[in-house]
Order: sequence, then C-alpha cells, then structure tokens
Amino acid sequence: QLQLVESGGGFVQAGGSARLSCTASGRTFTSDTMAWFRQAPGKEREFVAGITWIGNLSYYGDSVKGRFTISRNSANTIVYLQMNSLQAEDTAIYYCGATGYISKEAISRSMAYDNWGQGTQVTVSL
Repeated sequence: QLQLVESGGGFVQAGGSARLSCTASGRTFTSDTMAWFRQAPGKEREFVAGITWIGNLSYYGDSVKGRFTISRNSANTIVYLQMNSLQAEDTAIYYCGATGYISKEAISRSMAYDNWGQGTQVTVSL
C-alpha cells in the first residue's frame, strides 16, 4: 500500500511563490513515477509536473514551464513543487499522484496513476 499526503497550499498573491510537499508512506519502493496534477471546479484534472525515480527525469506541463520546479528527496518519500510567478489561473486543488514505471508519454495522463493524495488548495489572488 502507498499513502500520499499533500501540504503547503494556501492563499498567495499574484506574482508570488509557494511550495507544496507530498509525503509518501508505505511501499514507496514500487513507485517509479510521482507527479502533481491540479483541478479547478468544473475542469478536468491537469498535469502540472512529474518526476521519475529511475533516471531522475522531470517533466512539466506547458502552462507551468519556467515557473514551477518539481523535486524529490533521495529516499523517494517526499516530492516538492516549487511554484513561482503564480497567476490567478493557477488557482486549483493540487493533487499528488504515484505509480510504477510508465512511459514518458503516459506521465502526463492522470489515468496512469494508481495512488492519489487528498489534495491541497492553492488560491492565487488578483
């Protein structure tokens, strides 16, 4: 089993920064890929960033490239999302997901992930 818990959300002014954390417990050694997705009311879940254990590769959604950075600790138990230059359009619930090895093409697909956290709300004010 694998459990994921997100933290770090809150209210941020436009142009500001925030850092989210996803803490994993359980069978973390079976999770090659971890990622952040976000979902606003009435919208589909959107890929934000992903990172692999094998290869230590990172990927980003087009809307956050150059602004967000994903990272993890060496034990593969914490994944971070540093968010800079936040915009009102970044307002959403941010979810952490995890799965085993998947192709790089599948990393951005929410259906590829087996485990999810409860989410943390990020609200960016105008």
